[in-house]
Amino acid sequence: MPSGTLAPSSAKTSTLPWVTLIILCAIATAAVLRRVYVLLSPPAPPRFPGADALDAVFAAHRTMTLTHILPAMCLVVLLPFWFSPRVRQKHTATHHRITQALFALGAVTGITALLMNTHPIGGFNEVAAILLFDTLFLFSLSRSYVLWLRGDLPLHRAWMTRAFAVLLGIATTRPVVGVFVATSRLTHLRPQQFFGTAFWIGFTLTYIAGEAYIRSRRLGEL
Repeated sequence: MPSGTLAPSSAKTSTLPWVTLIILCAIATAAVLRRVYVLLSPPAPPRFPGADALDAVFAAHRTMTLTHILPAMCLVVLLPFWFSPRVRQKHTATHHRITQALFALGAVTGITALLMNTHPIGGFNEVAAILLFDTLFLFSLSRSYVLWLRGDLPLHRAWMTRAFAVLLGIATTRPVVGVFVATSRLTHLRPQQFFGTAFWIGFTLTYIAGEAYIRSRRLGEL
């Protein structure tokens, strides 16, 4: 087999993280666009029981919500370009600017997430999940920034990947919420009851997947 050709199993392994990344970024982007539409458009009939109360919470804090979700959307749009080996190796200056932008966007997203946590939909359960994972996100992002300034790029990429794995948990949370909504006729659970649990499930699954990805590769391969 030619040296430049990947074995089928190796190709599948290298493709899966990319497919997962693109799907999660697409989910996160779609969620932001929908939330912006709901915030800026006239009220519509609730999509599911309790959705009206959910939308009302975001509408009551429109400016803070937009300050949080718009930088987050820009961040997930840039993520595939940051992870791209082609951009990193052949367009060094562009990758450098993307990295700078991600640090700024990540800081805004993380800090505003803490501020929005003062108006939780899912009560203490949601507050605890956001505090834990947002703290982990901000710590990982800060650690990555320090390593980037020091020029330790392999460790910088490892911590940056960890930060983004935490961040993308919000995208994984969306289908989890969808499952709760689809089964609400059987469980009779409302968003106030299942939102916190959905956050724990979504963020935990994505964090574990990200950590497994980091540990499955040598630092120079990230």
